[in-house]
Formats: sequence, structure tokens, C-alpha cells
Amino acid sequence: MTQETLFALVAFAVVTSITPGPNNLMLLASGANFGLRRSLPHMAGVSLGHMAMILLLGAGLSGVFVLWPRAQVVLKTLAVGYMICLAWKIARAEPPADGAGAAAGKPLTFLQAALFQWVNPKGWAMALGALAAYAPEGSGMAGVAMVALVFAVVNLPSVTCWAALGTQLRRLLDVKWKLRLFNTMAALLLLASLYPIVTMEPG
Repeated sequence: MTQETLFALVAFAVVTSITPGPNNLMLLASGANFGLRRSLPHMAGVSLGHMAMILLLGAGLSGVFVLWPRAQVVLKTLAVGYMICLAWKIARAEPPADGAGAAAGKPLTFLQAALFQWVNPKGWAMALGALAAYAPEGSGMAGVAMVALVFAVVNLPSVTCWAALGTQLRRLLDVKWKLRLFNTMAALLLLASLYPIVTMEPG
């Protein structure tokens, strides 16, 4: 990979990782509800889960969509259903300090966040776009691994910014109704992010 290609890849990773999307909206809500420390597994799951996705897609998993186009419909259905469930969970989240609410509201685990990448439309677009544009032809898995590594290095500080922003907002959400309003708005934004995949034609 040339220096110019690497620089372009880093720029692509920064822009796509830091801009709003399902992962970042969920981490914003997690930081506001649970704080930065309790959101660490969620953050690590996003970064390492997306890195694993890039590696597996680069190894040939994306060929499944060529051989079995219906897989796109299955993925879309899973993505919509799972993100609706997550939006409901965010909307009903309670602050940990509220006794019973502490048990009811829990941040995503590392595994849940990592698996979420497979139903995250933005994650797919980032992974496939980066592999198509920046994995040097003929470089094999070495080129794929470089793309995955760059995204992992760039993605973690990017998602940390969103969780940290949530912790700062937490100071303004000291009243239960304010937190509930914030969570409802975050859930609605997450649902709004479904629009591209709901309206996108398969193929």
C-alpha cells in the first residue's frame, strides 16, 4: 500500500467513523445513561467487531451475496428488527442511580456490540467501501488486514468521543424527565437511520 493510498484510507476511516450513525448514536445514549467506564465494553465491541467484519468480508464472505442474493433481504430484515428492539431499549433506559432502574438498564456488552456490526448498514457500507477502494489489488489478506487495522486504530477514539459527549450531556440530564426525553430522541434518531436500508432496493 502506497503512502498516498494509506493517507486516503485514514481520511476515509476518520470521516466515516466520526460521523453520526447507529453505533455513535447508541454510544451517545450509553454515555449519558451509564457513563464512560460502563460503556467501555460497548466501545471495544464496536471497534473490534468492525475490524473482524472487514477481515471476514475480505476473506471472501461478501461472495455470499453474489451466490445467494436473497441473503441481502435476510440481512435487511434482521437489521431492521434488531435496531427497532435497540431503539425501544434506549427509549426505556433508566439512570443507574435509580435503584430498580439500575437493574433494568444495562449497557451493551462487548459481544452484543460486536455482533451488532453485522446488522449495521453503515458498518457494511464502511467495510465494503474501504475494501473496494483501498485494499491494493493482488495484496491478498495482507491488504485486507491493513484496512482492518487502520479502521480499528481510527474507530476506537472516534466512538470514544461520542460516549464521552454522552457523559458530558449527563450533567444536563439530572432530572428523570430530561433523561427520558433525551433517550426518546436518541431512539427516534436511531429509527431514522433505518430509512436508507428500508428504502434501498436489493441487488
